Amino acid sequence: MSIQTSEVEALGSELGEAIADLPAYEEFESAKAAVEACEQTQAKIDEFERIRQEFMIARQTGTATQDDLEKLQSTQEELHSMATMEAFLEAKAALSGELEAVNDAISAPIAVDFSGETGGCCND
Repeated sequence: MSIQTSEVEALGSELGEAIADLPAYEEFESAKAAVEACEQTQAKIDEFERIRQEFMIARQTGTATQDDLEKLQSTQEELHSMATMEAFLEAKAALSGELEAVNDAISAPIAVDFSGETGGCCND
């Protein structure tokens, strides 16, 4: 491994540690733990996932109805309106905003959208 690669990896590790120390990251982790610990929220997540799966199967087989879609949307709205889930979604959005700014700072000097280009093949 070259010295430059080692330095870049070390900087990456420092960046990861700095991100983990962000208040937005700490709030995200706290909100995530609250969602995971709340039995009511977990039950609503399970219900939503079951209804979503049923809808996806119905859509694939051509039997999905507008009522099925409305039931899915209603269940999602109920889930998102729960206090624990609402706090989680707000924390997730705040963290995403901060991570987008980090991505922009990394991407600018190399003229590449770092997070968008790290997945595999090039986009010519």
